[in-house]
Amino acid sequence: MSTPTKKRKREAPESSPQQNRSIASFFQNAAAKAEQPSIPPSEDTEQTLSDEALARKLQAEWNQEDDTASGLEADPPSNAPATVPPTIPDDDTSRPEPKKNNTLSLQSSTGAEDTVSLAVPFDQSPLTFDSRKYAEELKSHWATEGGDASYALLTRAFVLANATSSRIRIVDTLVNFLRVLIEGDPSSVLPAVWLATNSISPPYDELELGLGGSSISKALKKIYGLNSQGLKALYDKYGDAGDVAFEAKKKQSFTLVKPKPLKIKGAYQSLVKIAASKGSGSQEAKQRIVEKLLQDARGAEESRYIVRTLVQNLRIGAVKTTMLIALARAFLYSKPDGAEHSVHSQQGLARLKKEDLAETYSGAEEIVKASYARHPNYNDLVPCLLEIGVAEEILLRCGLQVHVPLRPMLGSITRDLSDMLTKLQGRDFSCEFKYDGQRAQVHCDESGNVSIFSRHLESMTEKYPDLVSLVPQIRGESVSSFILEGEVVAVDQDTGDLQAFQVLTNRAKKNVEIGTIKVNVCLFAFDLMYMNGEPLLDRSFRERRELLRSLFMEIPNRFTWVKSIDATSGDSETVLEFFKSATNAKCEGIMVKVLDNLPKDGDIETSADGAKESGPQIQASSRTNGTKPTKGTRRKALLATYEPDKRLDSWLKVKKDYSASSETLDLVPVAGWHGQGRKAKWWSPILLAVRNPETGTFEAVTKCMSGFTDKFYQANRDKYTEGSANVISRPSYVEYAGEPDIWFEPQEVWEMAFADITLSPTYTAAIGLVSDERGLSLRFPRFLRVREDKSIDEATTSDYLAHLWRKQSEKARLEEAEQPVPEEIMEE
Repeated sequence: MSTPTKKRKREAPESSPQQNRSIASFFQNAAAKAEQPSIPPSEDTEQTLSDEALARKLQAEWNQEDDTASGLEADPPSNAPATVPPTIPDDDTSRPEPKKNNTLSLQSSTGAEDTVSLAVPFDQSPLTFDSRKYAEELKSHWATEGGDASYALLTRAFVLANATSSRIRIVDTLVNFLRVLIEGDPSSVLPAVWLATNSISPPYDELELGLGGSSISKALKKIYGLNSQGLKALYDKYGDAGDVAFEAKKKQSFTLVKPKPLKIKGAYQSLVKIAASKGSGSQEAKQRIVEKLLQDARGAEESRYIVRTLVQNLRIGAVKTTMLIALARAFLYSKPDGAEHSVHSQQGLARLKKEDLAETYSGAEEIVKASYARHPNYNDLVPCLLEIGVAEEILLRCGLQVHVPLRPMLGSITRDLSDMLTKLQGRDFSCEFKYDGQRAQVHCDESGNVSIFSRHLESMTEKYPDLVSLVPQIRGESVSSFILEGEVVAVDQDTGDLQAFQVLTNRAKKNVEIGTIKVNVCLFAFDLMYMNGEPLLDRSFRERRELLRSLFMEIPNRFTWVKSIDATSGDSETVLEFFKSATNAKCEGIMVKVLDNLPKDGDIETSADGAKESGPQIQASSRTNGTKPTKGTRRKALLATYEPDKRLDSWLKVKKDYSASSETLDLVPVAGWHGQGRKAKWWSPILLAVRNPETGTFEAVTKCMSGFTDKFYQANRDKYTEGSANVISRPSYVEYAGEPDIWFEPQEVWEMAFADITLSPTYTAAIGLVSDERGLSLRFPRFLRVREDKSIDEATTSDYLAHLWRKQSEKARLEEAEQPVPEEIMEE
């Protein structure tokens, strides 16, 4: 389902040629349908049935299900739709069986809501929230409905998180929600975490819902008695599929008592069944599950978040980091009944000073974050937390594992070579070619099984069977298992010349046979993170590189090392020549990496957005150097260790594009206007946006009409042609007050150059970060290229844009201060 938080689009398997369409695309022709002759009132259709008639129809359907389940044969009524089989396991034996008679049992939709769950004040401070009290009340409540935690409780957390823009309040809400589950129904913690993170499996499992807008729109019409015109009117008004479901549920006067309360585990299991449905009849099976989920939703808010879950856009302002923080804090306070590990007392934490409480929180958070970065799978992390709580042992239990990709370390951006040399002054470092290819992790176990993963942790094993076949030839006799990292680049096998990334994109992604490969590749290895069952992350880059080059064997034009030189900040001429040779070889630039863990007084490790880093790096530094970090300080050495999922100054990238007068930004095209004059047949200008990682929304930052070729304009118009699945109604997740002629479904990242950043009353990008009333915009934006290697989740963030604006302002202030004072002023 296409949403602003979706993953990068994958090539559809050959067995599933049908393309999923956005829900908005199904409203395009509704007006035309509305003009057709209406169905005579005498016909019982899902669009003309009254609530009572629809109720009778569904009651007959459920009666038939009960008869079938009891081994009885029953003929369905002539006007009944196809039976919807139960899709969620239900062990509820406490509820009485429905009466098998012609008497309908109806109640108002408001009265069907779980008022007990919807009254829990999750948004209180965890220091005062009485999780034990609410857990006991809810357990008694759930006992009458099967014993498992209800989906209404998760809905309550979503509603409260969505009602605030405060990061602290969102985290507190999730912490308290998780605490209640830990103490009241530990078995529901894992499915709740998956549901709250808009996913059902780790990215390398490739378990996706595969739902089109058709399935959801059909379910909304059938379950809530809407017609196409009514559904389109709601979508045009609210612009969000979840809000449409909310309004449709509210307008439904009656609901049937028959459906049992939706459970957290049941909702998650239903999503897994949707994703597992393959082959012939799978779309019908998925449709039935979607309808059952909407049918079982007891209130308007449950309906809203069920649909938002199905379209994978919860809009609760919680991202991956938020959930990891919430998990860490929740397990500081709570543990399941019978667990043997200790937790902090609520009273004890409440008595701590603010800085001491922050330090306690931070220590737990860094353990959980570090574990997830090394082993990004909640299926392993959550059970481990339930068993032993937040402890260093988690890093061992949920650490590096072959065939489970770790989140890669990232490099900070530098403006130019002089900036890089300044940051690494007095250091030994390695300069490497930054190849224009695809980053890859290669995993091999003791049995010789090989897995290859992308930087986004997606499996690429089927894409590169030629690399898989190389593994027995490249590993030395002493190597049994390993995880290494490199760059896959398209290479001319005869000449060894590097080819552009666009050539690599022509290679198929699935079911590639070695004999049919036309685009040959070479793996340029640059790091070794695991060998023979031992993690190497805490070793220096010099050590890891030496192991890689001594224990593996090169194969010309197929497997080799990245081209590199070692240098210091005093070797500026040598580094400049190396940079030029990289760009001449069609590389993007160079990567610069600190070689050794040598401490240097006064160093402060900073992230790419200028924020000072602390956490595992400090701990790793103290472990490596045998020193204890000073309390309250963030000063430490630049580390040469491998830090998964971190962007640090110990890795710097210098790209040829950065040597220009300004930075470049990766923006998402979200809308367009009809062009004027020669460009009347194209979309020009085009509205671009940055990503707000906290809210999941896109904030408009500029319009662009420079840098496009006529060929690109035409291709863009063909892609975003009116009536296609790539064009949507006004989305609620794009923040912009203007009225473009067309809205694009967010799915691309464009690299943009610009002159400078300005405050703007029109655009919303980074509003509240630099000004409470104005956002940021770009002067003279110019299109450079489509970033096919990036998903919209990697677009420039509003935080980073604000960081660049502050740097620009500071530079302008310093330049102004350096201006000579006019003589006439000096004389005065």
